[in-house]
Amino acid sequence: MPPYTSAASVAALASAAAIASVRETGIHFSPDGADGAEAAGATGATGSADASGPAGLGQAVDRLLTGLGRPPLLLGLGEPTHGVEDFPELRNGMLNHLVRHHGFRSVALESDTLAAAVVDDYITTGAGDLDEVMATGFSHGWGGSPANRELVVQLRDHNAGRPPPAWVRFHGIDAPTEITGAPGPGSSLAAAHAYLAAQLPPGRVPHDPSDLDRLLGEESAWADPAAMRDPSRSIGATPEARALRVVADDLLALHESEAPALRRATSDLAFERAYAQARTARGLLRYHAAMASPSADRVSVLLGLRDVMMAENLLAVAAAEARRGPCLVFAHNAHLQRHRSRWGAAEPALGWWSAGALISASAIGDRYVFVAGDFAEGPEPGISADGPGTPPDAPTAAPALRDVLARATPERAFYPAPALTPALANLPGLCAHPDPARPGYSPFDPAGVPETDALLFLNLTGSSD
Repeated sequence: MPPYTSAASVAALASAAAIASVRETGIHFSPDGADGAEAAGATGATGSADASGPAGLGQAVDRLLTGLGRPPLLLGLGEPTHGVEDFPELRNGMLNHLVRHHGFRSVALESDTLAAAVVDDYITTGAGDLDEVMATGFSHGWGGSPANRELVVQLRDHNAGRPPPAWVRFHGIDAPTEITGAPGPGSSLAAAHAYLAAQLPPGRVPHDPSDLDRLLGEESAWADPAAMRDPSRSIGATPEARALRVVADDLLALHESEAPALRRATSDLAFERAYAQARTARGLLRYHAAMASPSADRVSVLLGLRDVMMAENLLAVAAAEARRGPCLVFAHNAHLQRHRSRWGAAEPALGWWSAGALISASAIGDRYVFVAGDFAEGPEPGISADGPGTPPDAPTAAPALRDVLARATPERAFYPAPALTPALANLPGLCAHPDPARPGYSPFDPAGVPETDALLFLNLTGSSD
């Protein structure tokens, strides 16, 4: 944790007994801990860790899932920021254990749902070159993550030589958008239309491809980065864009009404990928329409529409994988949490409902599990919010949840929410302080803890109380 405040401010507000109470609620483990279940996993046997050593990740996951009382269909694992490799590295180890011991058969990442097909083809059939797969199968630059590369290699090694029912598949849940803008719907509309035209009788598929080309125009007009800041630069509200929204709706309706015939004529996988193209086209057209709006809440609407697309993709993953096994979902907390997401320190902050909140409100909400992630790094835990060089007699700020957990966690721990929530009640005024050294870091809000199933905390400071 960056040394931007003194440890004394937390100590003044949080007694040792309260910290100990929080610590007792955790399922503690070490990245180097003994894990008999994992050691036996390669042969399919069972075992237990050496009681004299710290527990490993596998044992901690077993205890966490046992305590849930219900088997998840989607297990969401959140991270508070991107780029801290400890989180995806832990995800990889967790997935390995879930596959071996809990029947999980897929993983879904915060990456473009369409590009993810490149990764899935590679890990299931070996198609393509690993470097090219990493470059084209991930969005947002995630292909450069060493942990993501390790994941792809891990999944390919697992799937090689196994029959399809035992494969672990790879999914992306994100829209093909970036913070600088969004692409046009042309490629998705063309792919969805071509799939339908190849399988259905002549005349059954509405809208001629030449009409689509005329309505779409040049891709550069859709992808103009200035439209993200200036609604007048967006073409999302033009008559052509409105006509394309009708086209996308018609193609989606045809995928849905002809689903049995299309699945029989091709395959479940081919149908699901074509249907994802149609969903993406509709979602992008909605997104561009919102970009063209001059309303004051324009950015909040855009953030919400992105998570709507994520939720639709997650529901599709759940439907596709339900017969094979659960799915581990890995994304930023803001996309998986149940309480309303916020972005920005200014008031009013941007707010929207995340994909996790939307899933929780759906028909499979009781099969969705959310484990939030947070961490501390740096030389000294127990840091609050007073700022460097704060005079000893200055008023102390309320402690941050992260600071309390850094003192309670020797290395790493899962904190089940039903036990953590009452323990935190002994620490009045807990809040979430941003980290000036990490502009993209979003500390988990203590108010959201009761709406999680558990909180994963990584103490990377090297010390605790």
